[in-house]
Amino acid sequence: MNEQGRLAAYWERIKTVPGLGRDVTALAVLMVLGVVAAAIIKSYLGGTTPWSDSTLVKAEFAEVPGLNPSAQTSVTMAGVRVGKVTTAKASDDGSAVVTMKLEGEYDVYRDARAVLRPNNPLNEMQVEINPGSPSAGRLQDGEAIPVSQTARPVQADEILEHLDERSQLALTDLLVESDVALARAPQNLPQGLGATNDTLQAVQPVAEALRTRREKIAALVSALSDISVAVGRNDERIGRLADATQATLAVLADSDQALRASLKELPGLTGDLRAALNSTQALTDELDPTLDNLRSASDTLPGSLKRFRSTVGNLGKTLDAAKPVLDKARPVVADLRPLVADVTTSLHDIEKITSPLPDDTRTVMNYLTALKAFVYNTSSVFGAGDANGGLIRGHLIVPLPGAGVLPNSPDQGRGEG
Repeated sequence: MNEQGRLAAYWERIKTVPGLGRDVTALAVLMVLGVVAAAIIKSYLGGTTPWSDSTLVKAEFAEVPGLNPSAQTSVTMAGVRVGKVTTAKASDDGSAVVTMKLEGEYDVYRDARAVLRPNNPLNEMQVEINPGSPSAGRLQDGEAIPVSQTARPVQADEILEHLDERSQLALTDLLVESDVALARAPQNLPQGLGATNDTLQAVQPVAEALRTRREKIAALVSALSDISVAVGRNDERIGRLADATQATLAVLADSDQALRASLKELPGLTGDLRAALNSTQALTDELDPTLDNLRSASDTLPGSLKRFRSTVGNLGKTLDAAKPVLDKARPVVADLRPLVADVTTSLHDIEKITSPLPDDTRTVMNYLTALKAFVYNTSSVFGAGDANGGLIRGHLIVPLPGAGVLPNSPDQGRGEG
């Protein structure tokens, strides 16, 4: 019997058996109501339908305390729930690999970060994801966020494990005393809470300032991260720069003695420079009058050039006027050329005659003083008078004896007989 015949038999039985049709209809209604109720409950509990789009993301954590995948641990992005944790498995190297299913299509990049955060005081965890930047490239299927880019909260028991015995006893005493203090909480706690409220209101500006500072620090950290990424891309260039700097410092170390010698010579060089500057100042002082004279000369130069231009114009006129005279003088000069040759011969003869004249001149110079005295005392050699009368005068030269003093007596000046 085929399927069509089987369905026809079932339908015929439902119609013929009393009450069977009612039971089948009630069962179908209950099944529909169950499906609708399951859908409503599912919408309240969260989750996605099997046919909706989803994104699988893996992250590797050092430890995942308080994470329970069966409790549908939430996955948030920027504070908004975007999915849940499906599985958590241990890897071969001792870390935990958490698989998360995100509701919808999300782009997660290689520099993404995943952080475990407490969801409530019972230490139930949720995963906070920062998808990263597109410049790092998209995270491929099956690729996990590395453990270096994940973090988890520190548990209280981990802190207690680092305390010594005395610290643990002190913490125990603190908890006991806290229990005793809380026993009288109904009487004292309201006043303490009121004071705490006043304190919190007073501290609110400080909290706001701290929040602003935190935002600035976050911006600074982001900027430093960008700088670090840029510097990381230039590792090779920075390495070459470091090598060049090291080579430069090595050369400077080798040239230390030469540098010290140069520094020792700097004082003398400074003195020479000072002297050169002083000389330059003196030269400047001397150049100032020269420049003033040049300025005055440059002021008078245009007038002089105008007068020189006029003189040159007059000189042209003079040359034009002298041209007929020069034309007439040319034959005269031609006639004088033979005479000049004869004069040259005569000058040779005159040179022979005048060659003894320097000696004769020096001889006459020796007698000039005597001639001056003679002319002073007499008007002429043959004259019978002078300025004092018409007496006949003579000129007698007497050599003086001894020191050139005339004798006062006839015997003075004579030699011994």
